[in-house]
Amino acid sequence: MKASGNAAPETCVQNLLKTIRGEVPYERIKGIDRTLIDRPSGTAANDLAADVEFVVETYEPRVRLSSFRSGRAGRADRRLRAAGQH
Repeated sequence: MKASGNAAPETCVQNLLKTIRGEVPYERIKGIDRTLIDRPSGTAANDLAADVEFVVETYEPRVRLSSFRSGRAGRADRRLRAAGQH
């Protein structure tokens, strides 16, 4: 979590997508499933999209996802983009 500025829905979604499932004590299902990280993108994309949808809908009810796109932003930089409305 950031030291400040966590109230915005966009910031909360970013924090959720940066959290790996199992990292948060007493909230073991919060975050993205760690088994999706090392899978080939072609096979993990649908599972990752479903996981992102579950996490965002469960932990950030102020956001409604309208689309999800996983794309390569650079050679070694993988970014998740979630578009939604609040």
